Amino acid sequence: MSASPALTKKLAAEAFGTFVFVLVGAGSALGTASLGRSDPGASLLMAALANGLGLAMAVSATMAISGGVLNPAVSVGLWVGNKLGTRDLIPYVIAELGGAAAAGLALVASFPSALGNSVQWGAPTLSGLLTVWQGIAIEAFLTFVLVIAVYGTAVDSRAPRIGGLGIGLAVVADVLVGGSLTGAAMNPARAFGPMLAGGFFPAYWYIYAVGPLIGAISAGLIYRYLMESS
Repeated sequence: MSASPALTKKLAAEAFGTFVFVLVGAGSALGTASLGRSDPGASLLMAALANGLGLAMAVSATMAISGGVLNPAVSVGLWVGNKLGTRDLIPYVIAELGGAAAAGLALVASFPSALGNSVQWGAPTLSGLLTVWQGIAIEAFLTFVLVIAVYGTAVDSRAPRIGGLGIGLAVVADVLVGGSLTGAAMNPARAFGPMLAGGFFPAYWYIYAVGPLIGAISAGLIYRYLMESS
């Protein structure tokens, strides 16, 4: 039986995988902006596919090394479910945030500044139709679905061996549901990397930490105590 990769290799995989995911996911907003599209439905579909496919690719590429977590909220959800060690939790979160910040800075450095309002740099924004509490609830619900998909398609020993595809499809579905409302971040790193790079920190920034953490913790507890085989 092969030994588990060293923590340094796991952290490098988490940082790199998160970098790739945010580069593709946030970069899709810039690519859409460069087309000059004004159709919100088409833009939402592009965002859903780019984020879902980008995450599926990044998770599949890093799953054998670090588990392909790539999300601080998912890290906490796995920790709650006893699938990620306590000594790994904080290093994983730091690596994921660092990879996302690097991706945001790479986009700012590479794409024309004329494209760069807060949404087009990939930072999620809250719809004016929602209150902050509704935004938290939506992010919690979407992240709950994502973490259940992580457990059911990648973590559980009974899971089908489909790499990151199931996780990516969960993101596609979540973005189609909530993308026009909260940006459907489901991932504090996915939110804060572009926010940091673009200098965009709205008063409601904490939605993208509180909501995903609530959803991930709930999913981890439910899967551990109600759904996982004993």
